[in-house]
Amino acid sequence: MVERKLAFQFADPDGERLDHFLVTQLPEFSRARLQGLIRDGHVLVNGVPAHKSGQRLEGEALVEVVVPPAEDSSLVPESIPLDILYEDKNVIVVNKPAGMVVHPSVGHGHGTLVNAVLAHAPTLEGVGGEVRPGLVHRLDKDTSGVIILAKNDSALLFLQKQFQDRHVEKVYQALVDGRPPTPEGRIDAPIGRDPRHRQRMAVTGEAKGRQGVSEYRTLEEFNDHTLLAVQIMTGRTHQIRVHLAFLGTPVTGDTVYGHKKDPLRLGRQFLHAWRLTLRLVPDGKELTFEAPLPIELTRSLETLRKY
Repeated sequence: MVERKLAFQFADPDGERLDHFLVTQLPEFSRARLQGLIRDGHVLVNGVPAHKSGQRLEGEALVEVVVPPAEDSSLVPESIPLDILYEDKNVIVVNKPAGMVVHPSVGHGHGTLVNAVLAHAPTLEGVGGEVRPGLVHRLDKDTSGVIILAKNDSALLFLQKQFQDRHVEKVYQALVDGRPPTPEGRIDAPIGRDPRHRQRMAVTGEAKGRQGVSEYRTLEEFNDHTLLAVQIMTGRTHQIRVHLAFLGTPVTGDTVYGHKKDPLRLGRQFLHAWRLTLRLVPDGKELTFEAPLPIELTRSLETLRKY
């Protein structure tokens, strides 16, 4: 990626905040990213670097924006097979397998979804100006299913706003140990860091956590397990796993929030991002992307049905 230089002429006798003006000129950039460019000295007003987002533009002014290349993230494209559910010039929708980390991190420098998508769509690098290009949302390593990535800044901003405004429908399938208190229900419980285990999340008091809302309904009942459809209205870390454990029905195979032994010997948690409904472009119709249950989960259900 190379540096880009853009110039805009401001002319308004009433004046306007610099960041507000740039949002109208560069709608493909988030306000946070534009404010970061201003803070880092990449925006000039009449040839002088601006360092405050709230700086007032008065009368006439030349506003220049230098968009630096994305940070060197040392991301290496890797030819890893992808189960692509949908793709166009703006997005790619993938059925992520369990065991695949979404983006590189400490201990997971290679073999991630981002590495695989970069090999398939090289232009993804630098989207959002971040080291996690194109990512709109996340899935845990051992959660399979639908995940969407943006292929350009405009699509990224549009999709992120839908998630932030809670206009996206996210439905998972989860097999749980035991049976929830009611066949269907709503869990409205704040989630924050577990004070005793900082690597885990937990249901906390409102003062220490952020709102978490999940709704579930029973799809199928077994002797010792229940298959649920779970829709999340918020996107907290480990939300479904924490909420279902809070009910006393942890996700089967979840050795962090549930039982230490895996009763079905899955080698993973039975949690699958089943359906994702959203708009791909402004004023476009809603589309639903669905990922079928992977074979190891299907076989587990078939085994349970025999008893």
